Amino acid sequence: MIYAIIAIIIGLVLLVWSADRFIDGAAATARHFGMSPLLIGMVIVGFGTSAPEMVVSVMSALDGSPGIALGNAYGSNITNIALILGVTALISPIMVQKQIVKTELPVLLVITALAAFQLFDGYLSLMDGVVLLLVLPGYMGWTVKTNLKGADNIVEDLSDELENSKMPLKKGLFWLVVGLLILVLSSRLLVWGAVTVAQSMGVSDLIIGLTVVAVGTSLPELASSIAAARKGEHDIAIGNVVGSNLFNTLAVVGLASVIHPMEVAPEILTRDVAIMSGLTVLLFVFCLGKGRAGQIGRLKGLILLGSYAAYTGYLISTSF
Repeated sequence: MIYAIIAIIIGLVLLVWSADRFIDGAAATARHFGMSPLLIGMVIVGFGTSAPEMVVSVMSALDGSPGIALGNAYGSNITNIALILGVTALISPIMVQKQIVKTELPVLLVITALAAFQLFDGYLSLMDGVVLLLVLPGYMGWTVKTNLKGADNIVEDLSDELENSKMPLKKGLFWLVVGLLILVLSSRLLVWGAVTVAQSMGVSDLIIGLTVVAVGTSLPELASSIAAARKGEHDIAIGNVVGSNLFNTLAVVGLASVIHPMEVAPEILTRDVAIMSGLTVLLFVFCLGKGRAGQIGRLKGLILLGSYAAYTGYLISTSF
């Protein structure tokens, strides 16, 4: 089992590193071919931070390990809200603009409800996956439209950042190809290690997906949210989490169920999706404010971290 643990550690490190290189290369290549900074920003916010979850879940589905695929997606959503925002709020209280409460968070609530509804029959079908994947471009189009009206500062800030960082086309193409290749290889290494550890310890691949793999693939969100909090860029900190959760639910679960339609264990709905939904509602409540903006302060951060600790502790105590 020692080799499997080493594979998980190496896989996670390479996964996070290659995702960053891949997105840098993709952004530079897109800019050289005339793609607008706004659309590049959308890729960075959404697809970029969810690339590890997406590739790991696709590989898990192809390998016939749907537990890791679903556990990775839903576990990452729980980790994003409870662990990442909890840690970020402890470092620096997060100011939440009204625009996020009025638009992004309600959309996240609706999509979370859709994900829960699809699981009621205990099966994620090909059609369920298609529906999720069809909602994704609709959400992207709506977001671009609102951004063109100047409603969302998150993407604009990242677009300006991209404009200020130049990368030659050849270098961009190099990191696009190499980053994607290492992303795929490292995700395969991670999935193999996770499945091997789960089998050796006698726990389900779902539990491994909800814990080790979910936290590992959420490292880009954690790093970017902490960096944003230290710089006082609160919109980016909360935007990373909301955007990533939307992509995880739509793209990650959608792709996994299209590749490998799967039966869903009852506890995924009653335990994991229920916790994910509850945390999403709690996040919405925490973001409400009487004035121009709400705030996720240190007390709320502690509540979120406590929720994550309780959930993870319950998973571990009931898995053996």
